Amino acid sequence: MKILSAQQMRMADEATIKLEKISSLELMERAATKVFDLIHNRLQGSSIPIHVFCGIGNNGGDGLVVSRLLVEYGYKVQTYVVNFSDNRSKDFLVNYDRLKEVASEWPLQLKSEEDFPVIGHQDMVIDAIFGIGLNRPLMPWVGSLFKHINNSRSFTLSIDVPSGVYSDKAPDDPNEVIFADVTITFQLPKLIFFLPQTGIYSRDVEIIDIGLNRDFLLKNPGVAELIGKNEVLPLYRSRHKYSHKGTYGHCVLIGGSYGKIGSVTLATKAALKIGAGLATAYIPECGYTTMQVAVPEAMVITDDDDELSEIELDFEPSSIGIGIGLGTNDKTIKAFGAFLKENKAPLIIDADGINILAKHPEFLNSLASQTILTPHPKELERLVGKWKDDFDKLDKVREFSKKYDCIVVIKGANSITVFKDQLYVNNTGNPGMATAGSGDVLTGIITGLLSQGYSPLHASVFGVYLHGSAGDIAAQKTGFEATIASDIISNIGNAYLELFNQPEAPSPNS
Repeated sequence: MKILSAQQMRMADEATIKLEKISSLELMERAATKVFDLIHNRLQGSSIPIHVFCGIGNNGGDGLVVSRLLVEYGYKVQTYVVNFSDNRSKDFLVNYDRLKEVASEWPLQLKSEEDFPVIGHQDMVIDAIFGIGLNRPLMPWVGSLFKHINNSRSFTLSIDVPSGVYSDKAPDDPNEVIFADVTITFQLPKLIFFLPQTGIYSRDVEIIDIGLNRDFLLKNPGVAELIGKNEVLPLYRSRHKYSHKGTYGHCVLIGGSYGKIGSVTLATKAALKIGAGLATAYIPECGYTTMQVAVPEAMVITDDDDELSEIELDFEPSSIGIGIGLGTNDKTIKAFGAFLKENKAPLIIDADGINILAKHPEFLNSLASQTILTPHPKELERLVGKWKDDFDKLDKVREFSKKYDCIVVIKGANSITVFKDQLYVNNTGNPGMATAGSGDVLTGIITGLLSQGYSPLHASVFGVYLHGSAGDIAAQKTGFEATIASDIISNIGNAYLELFNQPEAPSPNS
């Protein structure tokens, strides 16, 4: 599913108005009616007090339409206009007059903190103050209003985006943003829902189709792609009857050091579980027995030390994953640099491999085309430098990817795969995966997919999705707190099966 920028969404509105020969007022009515329908289906005529806060632009116009429809259906509604400016959009003014025609109580005007209403914790708030067009700091009293709404602990629903969130930068004050229990957004998701500094303001997001022009949406490339089941199913490569283990490649996992053999053990097991035909672990001698016992399906090559001092293979692997538990000993760094100069196999670098690259940026020039890097936030910072916010981080990673012709997987909630100007936002995974070894499992998964012939970009996008899906299945069985990395590996097969699960059809009597 595409993710469009704020400007692209405005262009989609304009294209729809022009091509369908409708007015902006009609499009507003269509969109806000869809919001009302969703609310009405949930509330079913409940008598709870509903507070609708409207800005004075088109997002406020949406709120006025919703408020009018709620009044017409007999809900207990009070509407407020947040007067942060003297300018009002034309469609806002039209819908303001329409609301006054049906409401027994006209909208209350808010101009300062003295005007703030009392909101009960069992009430409902509808936030239609600012949309995706917010581009300037809030007036102090408006920021206080947002805090007042948040402090009420009422159920809060935001229309399109939580008010106070910018579309292209982090909030000026993280406390002066509406925390929405549900955000109802139009047509397509926004990037802000998937970034740590802005995603926290929407506990749940519902996307409603408001009938924006399909041709425009199809032709526009968007700023990112949201990756779900429909997006990864075409990537899946089925197996044929007469294949054998050689068909699915021989991958090598290089890493481990004294006390850190577990990481390469997890990666090796994950590479086999994801479908690699053969796997070899290249590890220090201290890990030989552990690896042979823990992963009997794998072959093992050892260095004669507790740290890797040389990396030499006497065969051509289908893919290589390196860096997990590797350590940053001087002799290991030297061996790593020599390896990069000679390597020609599809490659993924993680953990200490990334830390070595950060300390020795000259090694980056030796990376093979489309090498995959999978840093966690601190490793990424060492690699590309500090960033001022999540949007700046994405800009830095894009430039890094273009400079070194590499793929970067930014790990975290909604991991983002970056290849030059392309962003792929993952939609699987859960907080239970914030556990030791989870990243090692991802390295093994992507290495195993590369081994089977997936392209580096497809292996990254598909691997991140399957990793998150396996984690979701694991967490359903154990809960978040009890999920460990081995549980993710155990559910890789279930993640594959889930790709082809169809939702159950409703029974005739339901």
